[in-house]
Order: sequence, then C-alpha cells, then structure tokens
Amino acid sequence: MEKGTAGENPTRINKYACACAIVASMISIIFGYDTGVMSGAMIFVKKEFKISDAKTEVLAGILNLCALVGSLSAGRTSDYIGRRYTIVIASVIFLCGSVVMGYGPSYAVLLLGRCIAGVGVGFALMIAPVYSAEVSSPSTRGFLTSLPEVGISIGILLGYLSNYIFSGLPLRIGWRIMLGIAAIPSLFLAIGIIKMPESPRWLIMKGRLGEAKEIMYKVSNDPEEAEFRLREIKKAMGIDENCDDDIVKIPDSVKSQGEGVWKELLLKPTKSLRWILIAGIGIHFFEHATGIEAVILYSHKIFDKAGVHDHKHQILATVGVGLTKLTFILLSTLLIDRVGRRKLLLTSLSGMVVTLTGLGIFLTLAEHSGGKLIWALVLSIITTYAVVMFFNIGLGPVTWVYTAEIFPLKFRGLGVGIGVAVNRLMNATVSMSFLSISAAITTGGAFFMFAGISVIALIFFYFFLPETKGKSLEEMEAVFTRGTCSKDVVSKEVEIGKY
Repeated sequence: MEKGTAGENPTRINKYACACAIVASMISIIFGYDTGVMSGAMIFVKKEFKISDAKTEVLAGILNLCALVGSLSAGRTSDYIGRRYTIVIASVIFLCGSVVMGYGPSYAVLLLGRCIAGVGVGFALMIAPVYSAEVSSPSTRGFLTSLPEVGISIGILLGYLSNYIFSGLPLRIGWRIMLGIAAIPSLFLAIGIIKMPESPRWLIMKGRLGEAKEIMYKVSNDPEEAEFRLREIKKAMGIDENCDDDIVKIPDSVKSQGEGVWKELLLKPTKSLRWILIAGIGIHFFEHATGIEAVILYSHKIFDKAGVHDHKHQILATVGVGLTKLTFILLSTLLIDRVGRRKLLLTSLSGMVVTLTGLGIFLTLAEHSGGKLIWALVLSIITTYAVVMFFNIGLGPVTWVYTAEIFPLKFRGLGVGIGVAVNRLMNATVSMSFLSISAAITTGGAFFMFAGISVIALIFFYFFLPETKGKSLEEMEAVFTRGTCSKDVVSKEVEIGKY
C-alpha cells in the first residue's frame, strides 16, 4: 500500500481531480506561449523598431520583473478570494496584455503590454500548482501538480510554432499576430474557469466544511480516502476531526490573513518552517540561476553562434528545443510519483553540470574557429538540446511540485508567492543580462558560469531538500523536522494501510 493515501487503489488517478488540474494548467499554456513566442518575435521587433541589444534584453526580462508584483499579490489574493477566482484574474490580465502587445504601435506600448502580461505570469505561476496540489491525493500529487509545467512546455512549443508559421507574413503584421493571438484562449479560460470547483483545503481554511466535503468526495477515489483527507485538514486547521457542521468558526491562531502570517513566516518561524522557507526559496532561486532561460529565450542566438545564420532555420531549430522540453516534461510527470522528487532533482542537476560544461566548450571552439569546426557546431546544437532535456526531467517540474506541497496550509499562498517572486527575479536577471554577459566573457564563458552555479545547486539540494513523495500535505512539517519521520507520521501510515 502506498503511503499517505487511502482506499483500495491509492495510485489510481481520480478523473475529476485530473480534470480540475488540467483546466488549471491552461493558464500555464498561455504563459508558456508568451515566453516561447517572444524568442522569435524579438527578431522581427528588433528589425521594425531598430532597437539595441540592451532594449531587447529589457523587452525579454520586463515580463519577469512585473511577475514579481503578480506573484506577491497572488498569494494573498488567493487566500482572500479563493484559488479559482485568482485563476480568473490571471486570465483577464493575460487577455489585456496580449491585446496591448498585438496592437504595439511603438516599442513603449509593446513594453507596456509585456508588463501587463508579466503581472498575469506572476498570478499564473503561483496559483496553478497550488490549486493542483490541493485537489490531489498524496499518491498522485506529483503527477497532477506537474501538469502546469507540462502546460508551460506545450505553450512554449506553440509559441515556437507560431514564430515559424507567421514568420513569412509582412514584418509589421507577423510579430503582432504572434503576440496578440494569445488573447483568444485567455478569454475562453476566464469564462470556463467559473465551472471549476474551489479548492477543498481553501474552503476548510474559511470554515466552509459542507462545501469542502462535497468537493473532497469528488476528488477522492472512495469515501474512506475522502474522510481521511478531511480529518487531516481539519486537524491542521484546529477543527475537531469529528465535526460535521457545514459552517464553523476557524480559530484566530490558524487563520491565514493579516500581518501575523508575514511575521510568523519571515520573522519568527519555527525550525521546521524556517527549513521549509529556505528549501522553497532555494529551489526557485536555482531553477533559473542555472541558466535555462538563456537557452529558451536566446536559443536563436546560440544557434547563430553555432553557425545557423538563416532566421527561418534558427526558428525551426528552436522548435526542436520546444519538442525536447515537452517530451522530457511528460516523462518526468510519469516518474515523479514513482521515483520521487529528490532522485529526479539530483539526476537532473548532475546532467546539467555535464551538459552546460560541454555547451561552453563547444561554443567556445565554434566561435574561435570562425565556424570552420563543423563537429563543434553540431555538438553545440546537440548539447543545447541535452541541457533542455536534463532540466526538464527534474529541476523544471519538481520545483513547482515541491514548493506547492511543502508549505503548511496557513502559509501556502504567501510561501509559494515568495518562492515565485524569487523565481521571476532570477529569470529576469538571466534574461536581461545574458547578452551583456556573453559580450563580456563570450557565450561559451556564460555557460561555464551556469555550470558552476549548477554544482552549487546540486550541493544545496543534496543537503537541504528531503523527499516528500507519498506524504500528505499535512505531514510536511514533520518531514522537515530533523531526526523525525516521527512516530506520529508512522502511526498515520499504519492507520492508512488499514483501509
């Protein structure tokens, strides 16, 4: 019997919970599209507006700087109005940003649209994995919480394909269609999301036990599992486990609101909560400090350095990056609940150290030979795909699963919001500095730097990130208490095994 679940078949994916996670992941597809499409659109924007590399970097990175605002706002917003309506807000913001970018009569207006979309990115990245984690059972949570990252990969691939399809249109029309077309799915998602159920954990946090129970029965495989999950959440929220009232008053000590939550998480955390915060911020920091955004956003530049100079061929090569990303994200979603988060992370980082070092070597040789070493050009392209492969087998999807599940319910919105803010800050730092760093120390040198950061990340993950596979969300504080896998947790697992 798998730990942390109940029922006759704990590993079976509940269809209703899966449908909820898929719909929530649609917002991630739109975000992924915005990221991927800009890679190719920048080529044409630069041509039309005749902007410098510095302005190109700002256009690329401003999305993530504005996402800082969105992610920090989304955590508290989702605690106040609910997870479902926070997704609606994200969709509406994306809609507005896409319309402004599609209009884009000048660089300044395009930048404004990118800023608006960035706020939507912050909301989307915070809320999609949290909602998916909260409707999932422990045995399938890794798979369902990975779906937003799958959505991002699908979106990036669609963005690359959009670049290729519309690149043949007149200059003033092609990139505007690429950027503006994202408004259509944003509109449909904003309308469709209303039919989704609210997170049962958020409903319990608000004292709405009757509604939470009805939804929990739908997202669980059987009544025994539903009742067990409800008891665990009620206990964590300071509610009598046997309480069957539809509406209850939540004790002030466990309410998720006000300055008290900020102070308790950031200024006066318990030892386990401090460890959780370090782990959550650390994994988000290293996800982008290791350089994946440089590969995704500037892949056409990398291929140019590797000897692919035709714009059409560069864009086609980036489609290969998108396919690689999607393929290994899908593989990761199948492995994450079987292999575990920790093993995937350590395997991913080990592979990234090797491939980033290789990419640095081959790009340096290719640049110094003036494109005459064909084998170096070929290996540069192969290692670019290999970096994407190793990132997406572990670090990419696990980052979002891990942070969505480790924070206690009271701190989840705020904690994940802070993690996403750090994530977007590092994403912006890399995307807005990569061209400048490459000019200063060469493109190959930039990837040597990322390889060195990956070594530090590997050490950090080894010592600070315990395995969370199979644990319920309410058991996470015990997981992050050194020396305890505590008797309390073990007794729960024995109890679960009786079902």
